[in-house]
Amino acid sequence: MKDLTLVVMAAGMGSRFGGLKQLEPVDDDGNFLLDYSVYDAKKAGFDKVVFVIKEDFFEDFKNTVLKRLAGVIKVSYVFQKIDNVSCDDLSIIKERTKPWGTTQAIYCAREEVPANFAVVNADDFYGYDAYQQIINFFKEKHHNYEYVSVPYPFSKTKSNQGAVKRGVCKIKDGKIEKITECSISDNNGVILATPLSGKPSFTILQDTLVSMNMFGFTHDIFDLLEQQITQYFQHEKAFILNNEILLPDCLEQNLEQNKITLYSRPASSEWLGMTYKEDLALVKEKIKLLKEKGYYPQHLWENKK
Repeated sequence: MKDLTLVVMAAGMGSRFGGLKQLEPVDDDGNFLLDYSVYDAKKAGFDKVVFVIKEDFFEDFKNTVLKRLAGVIKVSYVFQKIDNVSCDDLSIIKERTKPWGTTQAIYCAREEVPANFAVVNADDFYGYDAYQQIINFFKEKHHNYEYVSVPYPFSKTKSNQGAVKRGVCKIKDGKIEKITECSISDNNGVILATPLSGKPSFTILQDTLVSMNMFGFTHDIFDLLEQQITQYFQHEKAFILNNEILLPDCLEQNLEQNKITLYSRPASSEWLGMTYKEDLALVKEKIKLLKEKGYYPQHLWENKK
C-alpha cells in the first residue's frame, strides 16, 4: 500500500502538564512519545509522517525529531497558526491567543497528505497494534466517507492524577454511532463523564471504549473539516474566541446526518499518555519495560534502515 501518511498533531500547549509534553523525553536517549509513534507506524507500513507544530518551537523540533528521523521515513511539517483559517473578521483572529483546535490542526496538513492517512496525538503512545488496525482497515474495500477509529477501554487511558478528556463512544455492530467529548473523573469507582458541550453528566464503565484521537481517514475528510471551520466562524464573537474547532465534533455532526460511517477497531496494544506532569514517571517506566520485553530496541533509532 502506497502513499499512506501519518499526521501527528504536535501543536498543543500542554496547560495541565505545565509545558510542551510532546517534546518531553521518555527514555535515556531523549526520545519523545511521538518517536515511538513514528517507529510503530513505519513498522506497520506507513510511508510518510507529517507533523503539525507551532512555529515557536520549530528549532527545538528540528534539532531533535527531524534530526533523528533523517533517513528513516519521508518527513514534512506544517505550522498551525492563528491565521490559518478562513475568517472575514480579521479582528477576531488578532484577539486569539491559541490555535483553533484539532480540526484546524488536521486541516493545516491537507496539502501534505496525498491519499489515505491516520491521525494521532503527539503526546499519546498507541502501540504497534493500533497502527496495524489502521493498515488492515485500509486494505479492505470501503466507500467514500468511511473512516475508522481505534478506541481504548477507559481503564487503559485514565490518569491517577485527576480528570482526563476523552471521547466517549457509543458503538453498535462495530460502528461508532456517537462520540461525546467529555471530562472524565474516577471517584472511588464511580466514573463520571461530563460533556464539554455543557450537557448533563453521565456515568460510564471501566471498559467503556473512548476515543484517543486515533483515526484513519480518506482524503474526503478535508471537505468536511472545511465545512466545520466555516460554520464555526458563523457563531458570535464570544463563542469563537472561547472555544475550539474539534475533530470529534465534526465526526459527531456528520454521524448524526448519516454522511459518514465510522468503524471501531479497538487495539490490543497498551496506551500511554501524559495529561499531568506526574504521569511522566509511569510512562518512562512502561517504555523501559516494553524495551526489556523486546517490543522496541534499547536504542530506538540505532538502525535507521
